[in-house]
Amino acid sequence: MNLDSGLIMQWIGEYVWALARISGLMLSIAVYSGKTVPTRVRMLFSVAITFVVVPVLPPVTGIELFSLEAALVIAQQILIGAAAGFCTSLLLQTFVVAGQVIAMQTSLGFASMVDPINGQNTPVVGQIYLLLATLLFLAVDGHGQLITLVVMSFETIPVGLTGLSVVSYQSLAAWFSQIFFAALTMSISPIVAMLLVNFSFGVMTRAAPQLNIFSIGFAVGMLFGLLILWLTIGGFMVHFNTQWENSRQLACQILEVGC
Repeated sequence: MNLDSGLIMQWIGEYVWALARISGLMLSIAVYSGKTVPTRVRMLFSVAITFVVVPVLPPVTGIELFSLEAALVIAQQILIGAAAGFCTSLLLQTFVVAGQVIAMQTSLGFASMVDPINGQNTPVVGQIYLLLATLLFLAVDGHGQLITLVVMSFETIPVGLTGLSVVSYQSLAAWFSQIFFAALTMSISPIVAMLLVNFSFGVMTRAAPQLNIFSIGFAVGMLFGLLILWLTIGGFMVHFNTQWENSRQLACQILEVGC
C-alpha cells in the first residue's frame, strides 16, 4: 500500500487543527483552566478529546502543514476555543464579584483567603460562592456541553483563515457588563438588609450617644451578615441557572451553533 506524502500531511493536519481549537478551550474553560490543574493534565485532556472527535469531523484540504498559512490557522483555532471557554470563566467570576460585594457590606470582608484558581486574596464569602458555582457547573455537565458545542463548531466555523466574526468579539466584550449586572442582582437583597441594620444603628446612636456604636456595631453587623447569608442562599440555584443559560447562549452565538 503506497501512501502519498500529501495525504499523510493532510491527516496530521486534521489532528493539529482540532488539537489547536480544543487546546484553546482547555486554556480558558472554567475549572480546568485554574492553577490547580497542571498544564500536563490539560494537555492530556486535549489530546484525548482530539483523538476521539477527529474521525467525525469534516476533512480539511488546501492548507499546507508547514507554512505561514498553517500558523495563522492555528492561531485562529486557538482564539475560537479560548473565546468559547472564556464564557464559562466569566460565569464563575460573576459569583466571585457577588460574594465580594456581599462580604464588604456585611462586615465579613476582613476574612480572606487565597483563591486557588486566580492566585489572589478574595473574601471567604466569594470563595464559598465560587465553590458552589463550580460544583453546580460540574453537576449540570457544563464542561461536557461546552466541549460538544466546540466539536459542533467545526461544521459552522470550518478550519481556515476566517475565524470569529467581529460581532462575536463585541458580544464577548459586552458580557463584562452582564457580570456586574448579575452580581448586583444577586447581592441587592443583602445590601438592602444591611442598609436597614446600619440605619437602626444610626437611630440607636442618636437615641443613646453614650453607646460605643463602633465596638458593638461591628460584631452585631457580622452576626446579621451571617443570618442574611443563610436566608438568601436559597436563591443561589436560581441565579446560577439564569447565568448558565445566558453564558451558554453566548457560547452558541460565538460559535454560530444552534442551542
